[in-house]
Amino acid sequence: MDNYICKIASIDEMNTKWDYSIDNATDDKENWIIWKKDNIERFQKGFIIPYYGLLDGRIICECTATLNPSVVQNSENLVSDKTAYLTAFRTIPEYQGQGYFSKLFKFMIEDLKNRGYEKVTLGVEPKEEKNKEIYFKYGFNEHIKDSKEVYPDGTEIEVEYYGKALK
Repeated sequence: MDNYICKIASIDEMNTKWDYSIDNATDDKENWIIWKKDNIERFQKGFIIPYYGLLDGRIICECTATLNPSVVQNSENLVSDKTAYLTAFRTIPEYQGQGYFSKLFKFMIEDLKNRGYEKVTLGVEPKEEKNKEIYFKYGFNEHIKDSKEVYPDGTEIEVEYYGKALK
């Protein structure tokens, strides 16, 4: 991990990462195009903080903290002035399971604590058992609620929301 750094993304890095995601999307490319536009605008408005892990200058993992309830579906009890909603936990497949995301997650949590946040929340689809296990390992043990979210193309998904207090 000598050449690995964790940081808050720049606009140029966001464009690079989103273009990679769009290029690698299979059946939902239109959603990714919309998410790219929305996330860059949200970053510019201070509504989100994108955190990236870079290995030898290449973006290999990411996570985003959402700070404004207006951009979170079902935002009640998920985001406030002391609670950040986390999304987009992603690592490029060949780097999964090697500790890179764990290091990025710790970096993000420390940054949010330094900004005065006391809690973080996230959503996960019930069928994503592997992700749920990882989130529980990270301390997301407080079940907040269940609801549905809608993608830009109209696809509707079931979501379970969990929280973790920051100490």
